[in-house]
Amino acid sequence: MAILDILKLPDPRLKQVSAPVERFDDDLRGFVADLEETRLAGPAAVGIAAPQVGRFQRIVIVDVSGRPKTPNHGHLILVNPEIVHWEGYAIGREGCLSVPDYTGNVIRATGIRLKAQDLDGRETEYAMEGYEARAVQHEMDHLDGLLFVDRVVSRRTDLYRRKVYQT
Repeated sequence: MAILDILKLPDPRLKQVSAPVERFDDDLRGFVADLEETRLAGPAAVGIAAPQVGRFQRIVIVDVSGRPKTPNHGHLILVNPEIVHWEGYAIGREGCLSVPDYTGNVIRATGIRLKAQDLDGRETEYAMEGYEARAVQHEMDHLDGLLFVDRVVSRRTDLYRRKVYQT
């Protein structure tokens, strides 16, 4: 396994739309293992998408199980995810490994239903709410070449420089 380099804004490749995964093989499983190792090496990242490391396939990893009292499905590897229903909306603060210096307020659906494939190509459906739904929507945006800064309500009032703490 390897820690992969994360593309950072303003890298133009972050705007690229990703292609569906068609081959569910050892190469895919090896890449996903590297992607997970990269996520875990980041600063408290709950998700990562393949395009963030320069592989333009529709793959995301999300795990919000470390947040107490947050309803979730545990560690998820979502291949070719597609939101089939959404409801409600709320503004929430988001950050991103590809935009390390900023956070911002973004409007997202509060509840979603999605279908996705696993690493063997089997389709699964999930109903998600709250923080888990937000995290999945954030990561899925990467698959379409979008970053949270593209969705902030106002770049003037809703984009914040991330605080850096001295240790």
